[in-house]
Amino acid sequence: MALDLPLATLSMTEIIRLQTLLSQELTRRFEAAATVCFTDVVGSTAYFARFGDARGRQLQQLHVDALERALQAHGGRLVDTAGDGAVSIFSDATQAAQAMCALQHDLNAANRHRARDDQVVLRVGLHHGRVLTDGVQVTGDVMNLCARIAASAEPGQIRLSHDCFRELDNLQRLRCRPLGEVQLKGAGRAMALLSLHWLDRSRFPVAVRVRQTGEVIDLPLQDIVSFGRLDIIEGMTANDVVLALPDALATRQISRWHFELRRGPDGYVLRSVSTHPTVVDGLVLQRGEEAPALPGSVVVLSGVMTLDLLGRQQADDNPGDATMVA
Repeated sequence: MALDLPLATLSMTEIIRLQTLLSQELTRRFEAAATVCFTDVVGSTAYFARFGDARGRQLQQLHVDALERALQAHGGRLVDTAGDGAVSIFSDATQAAQAMCALQHDLNAANRHRARDDQVVLRVGLHHGRVLTDGVQVTGDVMNLCARIAASAEPGQIRLSHDCFRELDNLQRLRCRPLGEVQLKGAGRAMALLSLHWLDRSRFPVAVRVRQTGEVIDLPLQDIVSFGRLDIIEGMTANDVVLALPDALATRQISRWHFELRRGPDGYVLRSVSTHPTVVDGLVLQRGEEAPALPGSVVVLSGVMTLDLLGRQQADDNPGDATMVA
């Protein structure tokens, strides 16, 4: 059929045939399999409101700069940035997974030198499927689903679809753990998802148990996790893990900010930020001093509270009165 005919002269049948030809040509020339990654800065809206546009924009740029380093090293391409989010594309799912792990490690290393308020924490989603791309623009339902997957993730977590999981090599598959069916907000559906562990979780506590109460508190996936008795200050969260005992007088012996867990490549380091006593595995820490905090470590605060740091298996075996803090 001649494509230069005036559209007004075409019959309904000819238009339908033309639509079919165009659809076939669009698919033949521009459709490709790809892995899409969506990265999103956690808490950026509140950060802008608290610190202003200049510092907020700096936070976003730290994300984009780290992302571009990961993409360059692993064969990905930045498609778009919008606010606190970014979309990237890869032809290979394994390279996409490697890039997102490298991105998280990069930010983790940089966060160790930033104030707690200036930490860059990401949610990451990965999905694999057919997209339309001309080498610059990328469209398709894969993009929308990938954003929904990222939005469902915990801070610091990488989540991926089963479609993406099936495209990974064996090494990356072994780093994944199933999450079951997850309801995706805005998608009107649930989807089976997995988490990709970018850290060796055997080196890191995942929860703390308060011996005095039996309460088990899951640790958020952050590079710095703060512990103390103060929960809110000037409308903002004061501590990631708020510590309290049934005895109010005993609770007062715990500092408003008592200690921090700082995540490094080989595990957590506990840093005392209190003048009150902090004892880690029998070692007494003064304010500003540090000690390794491993699965199985015992932390005693002011002689009134004892915390057991639990690894994954210990946390599963001792659910207690679990509380999510992430």
